[in-house]
Amino acid sequence: MPARPTKLDAVRLARMVEVGRILNSTTDPDALLTFIIKEAAAMTNTEAASILLLDPNTRQLFIKASSNDVPPEMKSTPVPLDSSIAGAILKSNQPLYIPNVAADPRWNQEVDEAIEFQTREILGVPMRNVDKEPIGVLEAINKLEGSFSRQDAETLAVLADLAGVAVEKARLFNELQQANTELNELDQIKSDFISIASHELRTPLSVILGYVSFLREEAGPEMADQLDSVLDAAMHLRNLIQDMLNFRYVATGESVLNLEMVDLAQLIREMNVDQDETAVAKRQTITINLPPFRLPVEADRDMMQVVMDNLISNAIKFTPQNGRIDISITRHGLECWLTVSDTGIGIPEDKLDRIFRRFYQVEHALDRQYEGMGLGLSIARELVELHDGRIWAENLDGQGCCFTIALPLHRKVTGLPG
Repeated sequence: MPARPTKLDAVRLARMVEVGRILNSTTDPDALLTFIIKEAAAMTNTEAASILLLDPNTRQLFIKASSNDVPPEMKSTPVPLDSSIAGAILKSNQPLYIPNVAADPRWNQEVDEAIEFQTREILGVPMRNVDKEPIGVLEAINKLEGSFSRQDAETLAVLADLAGVAVEKARLFNELQQANTELNELDQIKSDFISIASHELRTPLSVILGYVSFLREEAGPEMADQLDSVLDAAMHLRNLIQDMLNFRYVATGESVLNLEMVDLAQLIREMNVDQDETAVAKRQTITINLPPFRLPVEADRDMMQVVMDNLISNAIKFTPQNGRIDISITRHGLECWLTVSDTGIGIPEDKLDRIFRRFYQVEHALDRQYEGMGLGLSIARELVELHDGRIWAENLDGQGCCFTIALPLHRKVTGLPG
């Protein structure tokens, strides 16, 4: 075979373009290797073809694909770089033609014996990655008619380069998928931990708030000041727990809705919001106005509880001691409206829309009075919008503000009054 390669003929060039297209669209490593060896044998008109890939850790070659049925134990047997034909091709990073393998001391006939095959000649070329570094070897074995030509060498070299890039791309793609899977698993573990920890912390915190509130009522002036400090710390901890719960829904766009018929009035009753420990500690009055009839919506019960928890906790936080919080549910046309109003500090008019942005704080971060991460209202809005609903805020004429959630009534409900 002449030493200097020539250009591919039109037929092989057209086929190579199609091969490149297929290789670029395939990310399954096994499918890639199978396709490559079939093309290599067909385009060079040879009896067989094989691919050996380099293990970057052991620096040994392993048979990864062969047009012959190679036993699994042979595929797991390393091929040394220093004493094999494939190793010589990889180390030199150059094509190599062995017209008579029996006369070459680097030839190992164990594979032939295992598969009852006779290798007479080998044309091998290195498979390179995008940096032109050899990552494996592509071999064509036993020309069916005549001898290997310059066209065969050039064909195999181009095919090996295309294959090398495709194999490397597939490897990186699979590594990325594996990394994403691990990140998703870690993210789920984090979410589960936050969820469990926040729920477990709520119970002892409720006991602390209840007892401290009781002791505060019975204490003298000096002890009352100390108990107020405990109350402040406990309420700060409660706000942190609420933020931990909100982190479960930071990626609400990917949340799966478990829809069912939910009566928001019944959900509020079950939440016992009028007995909220923080509100009791701040001596706030919570008034609940619920309709005498059901106003069911199609919703995810857990998400709706998070929404109401956030709105009520927000009202309690920004309402001073001895303040008032009113919660009501009413029907407006084909919608159910939930409103939470308070006698708190209110919201500047130019910031009524901004408060629903993630991590937005009305106060300056360095000198703000109220703790929190600014997630509650943004999470509430995103969860409400997932239910095809709306949420907005408005200041009251006197003092404080009112938050309203509008959700479509369940489409199958009939006989509703009004």
